[in-house]
Amino acid sequence: MELLLFSIFLLLSISANSANIKLGSSLSATENSSPWLSDSGDFAFGFQQLKGQGDLFLLCIWYAKIPDKTVVWYASTDQPVPRQSKLNLTSDQGLVLTSLQGQVLWKSEPFGLGDVSQGVMSDSGSFVLQSSSSGTLWESFQDPRDTLLPSQIIERGGLLSSRQSETNYSKGRFQLRLQQDGNLVLNTINLPTDFANNPYYSTSTTDGTVPGSAGKQLAFNQSGRFILVDGNIVSAKDNYLRVTLSFDGIFVQYYHPKSWNGNVSWTTSWSIPDNICKSLLVDAGAGVCGLNSICDVKSDRRPTCVCPKGYSLLDPNDVYGHCKADFIQGCKEDELSLKKDLYEVVELTNVDWPTSDYVQLKPFNGDACKESCLQDCMCSVAIFRDGTCWKKKLPLSNGRVDSGLNSRAFIKVRKDN
Repeated sequence: MELLLFSIFLLLSISANSANIKLGSSLSATENSSPWLSDSGDFAFGFQQLKGQGDLFLLCIWYAKIPDKTVVWYASTDQPVPRQSKLNLTSDQGLVLTSLQGQVLWKSEPFGLGDVSQGVMSDSGSFVLQSSSSGTLWESFQDPRDTLLPSQIIERGGLLSSRQSETNYSKGRFQLRLQQDGNLVLNTINLPTDFANNPYYSTSTTDGTVPGSAGKQLAFNQSGRFILVDGNIVSAKDNYLRVTLSFDGIFVQYYHPKSWNGNVSWTTSWSIPDNICKSLLVDAGAGVCGLNSICDVKSDRRPTCVCPKGYSLLDPNDVYGHCKADFIQGCKEDELSLKKDLYEVVELTNVDWPTSDYVQLKPFNGDACKESCLQDCMCSVAIFRDGTCWKKKLPLSNGRVDSGLNSRAFIKVRKDN
């Protein structure tokens, strides 16, 4: 029995129209290069110049008729490609992307047998390499990045990977995976490896005690029998649709009107999880935000990351990255100081770094917890809740705001900072 893990009811069947690209055709990474368009003109395949990155370009597929040219697929080069790079459609290797010096930067990896006879930019948003018998040798739908489009399917073992940031298309830390056991999960990985941490969302669709209950496919389909998320029913006749694993770990369905007046953008239909700051807990590594940072969720369910007082971003351009202490702290450093009253405490409510404890004191009270951290040269933060004091040392991981904690956080900051 086929089980559709995920489907959205569309009110219009998807057109199968497409535009054929002949062998020997090419695209160049320049501002004036014309992309390969689908028959309807809804999708384009070509190079986009990256904003603020000078002579760097991205080989990608995008929604061509909307103002922001939203990218739905991109070549996994891990780095933007330089100006005058070239994409060629060849019979023996399919799509081949080379630099001006002739270095191969990326190429399609055909999964079918035979030579390529043509390329097809379909109205579904997939670029397809076909054989002379019109068989599919490779297509972008079967090599996804962070986005699914209507009619696209992921089989068991398949995944989506987030990008690193809104403008950095290198592989990010978040994955959506349909595991071999049929369970659909969201998890982080510890870059640069692919080591998967424990899921922060799961459909629990494994066989269990009910034979045939395991998930078979992840399908963004035209109609379905099982709906993962009870979202709004959105008309495909009037709207462009996509589901995207965002760089901040949120899995979102968006819609964008095909006709509009004035300013318009993508609207969220639904998103998961409800609160990623509380859902995601990594045993070894950073959480949603970087080390020593604090995660909080806005009304739109998207996370924000802030450094506590006395800390600043390690990379000022990465607001989701690690925070570093703006002062020197340590037992040896404290001993060498001529001053004895070196630290003050910044107190926050309902904030915790739940995996960074090195000692637990119980029963205890709040003032004693604060003083114990001040007098302990190894202590950077102490958390007091329900008569218990947890002392923590750097680096702090999985920082989050949780209104249900009813806790006090004591952050030790050097006075002469």
